[in-house]
Amino acid sequence: MTVPAAELSRYADVVFDVAVPIVAGDRVLINAEIEHAPLARALTEAAYARGARYVDIWYFDPYARRSRVRHADEATLGEVPAWLDARNEELARHCGVLVNLRGLAAPDLLAGQDQVRAGLDRMPYLTSRQRLQLENLVRWAIVPCPTAEWARAIFGEPDEARLWECLRPILRLDRPDPVAAWRQRIAELLARAETLNSLRLDAVRFEGPGTDLTVGLLPDAHWTAAQLESVDGHAFQANLPTEEVFTTPDHRRVSGTVRSTRPLALNGSVIRDLELTFTGGVVTEVRAASGADVVRTHQATDPGAARLGELALVDGSSPVGRSGITYLETLLDENATCHLAWGAGLPPGVPARLRALDSDARAAAGVNVSAVHVDFMVGGPDVTVTGIGHDGTTIELLRDDEWQV
Repeated sequence: MTVPAAELSRYADVVFDVAVPIVAGDRVLINAEIEHAPLARALTEAAYARGARYVDIWYFDPYARRSRVRHADEATLGEVPAWLDARNEELARHCGVLVNLRGLAAPDLLAGQDQVRAGLDRMPYLTSRQRLQLENLVRWAIVPCPTAEWARAIFGEPDEARLWECLRPILRLDRPDPVAAWRQRIAELLARAETLNSLRLDAVRFEGPGTDLTVGLLPDAHWTAAQLESVDGHAFQANLPTEEVFTTPDHRRVSGTVRSTRPLALNGSVIRDLELTFTGGVVTEVRAASGADVVRTHQATDPGAARLGELALVDGSSPVGRSGITYLETLLDENATCHLAWGAGLPPGVPARLRALDSDARAAAGVNVSAVHVDFMVGGPDVTVTGIGHDGTTIELLRDDEWQV
C-alpha cells in the first residue's frame, strides 16, 4: 500500500474516535480483504491502544469466490459456513465493535462468469452480520480502504496514491481536526432530518430521465442520519463517510420506474444502466445493460428482496459527489447522491411507535423484511425530488442537486 503509515494511523484514530468509539474491554471484529491488511493492522494497533480486549481480523479473498462460482455445485452456492455466523453471534453477546473495510480488490472480478451462479453466491455477505447491524446489537461501521485494483477500476491504472488523495477530503482527513469536522457534519445532517420530519410527508416522488417513481412513506415517517445507538447505549456513526438523511418507506406503496444514475458494484459484478419497475410495491421488471440476471437472482432471495427498505436523500454539497468520480463502491457512491435500497427496512428510519412492535407486527405495518439490503443510486442534477403531503400538496425537496427546503 502506498498510503504512508502515519496517514493510516491518523485514519484509524478517526474511525475509533468518531465512527465506533472503543470502550476498554471491547471485543473488535474487522472484516477485510487481503489487500486491506495495512489499514486492518493500523486499526488493530489503535483498538488495542484504546483498551480493546481482543481484535480479530477476517480476511476474505474474492479470487477464491470466483473459483467457487466457476466450479462449485450450484446447490451449494448459497451456503454460508456456520463458524462465520458463530463469530458474529459471539460479538453480539458481548455488544462489541464491528468494522467492515470496503474497496474491492477487483470490483468487476466476476465479469464473464455465469450471472445466475454469481448471484447465488453472496459471500462475504452474511445474514448474521446484517442482523448485528440492523438491530444495532454492536457498534458497527463501514469504512473505505484504497487498493491498487480499485484504483485501476476507477482510473484505468493502479494509482492507489491518487485514490487516497480523493478519499482524504471525503474522510475529512485534510482538516486540522477531522473529529470536530465530522461532529459538525453529523449535526448538520440531523438538523436536515428534523426539517424533513416537520414536513410530515406521505410520499416522495423522483422524476428525471427514465425515472418517474413514487415511494409511499410510513405514517409519521421518521427521517434521521447515520448517527445511531447500540443496544447497550453507546453512540456510533455507522458509515464513514456519511452524507445522507434517510427514512424507511412503506414497501407496499411504491409504483413507477426508476433508472439508476451510477453503476452498482454487487458481489463481484458491475450492474450498468439498471432500471427497475415497481407495481404494487414489488419489482416487476429488471433491465440493465449488464448484470440484469445478477439483480434478478439477488431479488429472488426472499419475498422482501424485491421491495424497498430505504429512501435516502443526498444533496450536491457532498464531497463524494463533488469529486466527480464514480467509485464503483456503494459506501462512496451512495454518499454522492440520492439512493434507494431493495431489501430490509432500516429500524432507525422507522417511527418510534412501530419500533416498539415485534418484527411480524412491523412487517404488517409496512416495514420490509428481507435477508438482503442493497443500495443503488438514483439521484443527480437531472433528478427532481418532490415531497407529497397527506392532503396531496407538494413541495420540492431537491432540484439541481440543491435543497429547496
